[in-house]
Amino acid sequence: MPDPRSTGSSVVPIRSMGRGHLLRISAHLLALEPHDRYLRFGYSASDEHVQRYVDQLNFERDELFGIFNRKLELIAMAHLAFSGDPQCSSCAEFGVSVSKQARGRGYGSRLFERAVMHSRNEGVNQLFIHALSENTAMLKIARKAGAVIERDGPESEAHLRLPPADFDSRVTEMFNEQVAITDYHLKAQAKHFWDALGLLQEIRQGVRESREKAR
Repeated sequence: MPDPRSTGSSVVPIRSMGRGHLLRISAHLLALEPHDRYLRFGYSASDEHVQRYVDQLNFERDELFGIFNRKLELIAMAHLAFSGDPQCSSCAEFGVSVSKQARGRGYGSRLFERAVMHSRNEGVNQLFIHALSENTAMLKIARKAGAVIERDGPESEAHLRLPPADFDSRVTEMFNEQVAITDYHLKAQAKHFWDALGLLQEIRQGVRESREKAR
């Protein structure tokens, strides 16, 4: 079964995030440079604006996806917001951000593909992307997926119609999510090991220094 989140020969594990990831979500967004925040939120978001956005995340309604590095730092994330209006229950909006050091790896596209698959499996048939017209990277992703883009001055709206879910989309999402969870746990174990080893080395170094002073 092909993995839609692979770039070249490397696989990019993308996992769903919950409230347990709030600190990492906040750290990722607050670390964005001013212009990146401007493109992500559509305005010059201050630290207070960003934190308010994080505090208001609705994990019961929406879906958040993340890509983590070996240090378990969140380096790219997507927010798939489902409509709270019963008349638009089959609609969702997509937003994405990628850390500066993780650019050029196709993470935005991979997150978009992940969100599209999940949207289909949740019965969504229309995906929207509201972006500044200067956010060419995001609009390129939408256009490549076949979205219709309407530009209104400094802002653009992309509309993408999604096909219904099928057996392949459901099985692929379950498989990919399990791969991502396993990858996350392995990274967590490795980080714990290296952190513990580093602490042990610091203790040993302290003991050596104490012995040398006592001579």
